[in-house]
Amino acid sequence: MSVAGDPSGRSEQMRQKVQDLQEAAERATDPDERRRLQDQARRLRAQSKQAGRRGQEDIDPM
Repeated sequence: MSVAGDPSGRSEQMRQKVQDLQEAAERATDPDERRRLQDQARRLRAQSKQAGRRGQEDIDPM
């Protein structure tokens, strides 16, 4: 079952990817590689937050 169309599933996937990137950055011995992984995690986290806000706008508060 694919979660590509499911906003909550997509958000969870993005959060997991951020976590994986952060862990990889902690393990990285090369400072440039560590910085690159941290930057990538930061960008993905920002995208995830922005996507979450857009998803909330679609909800009818009734």
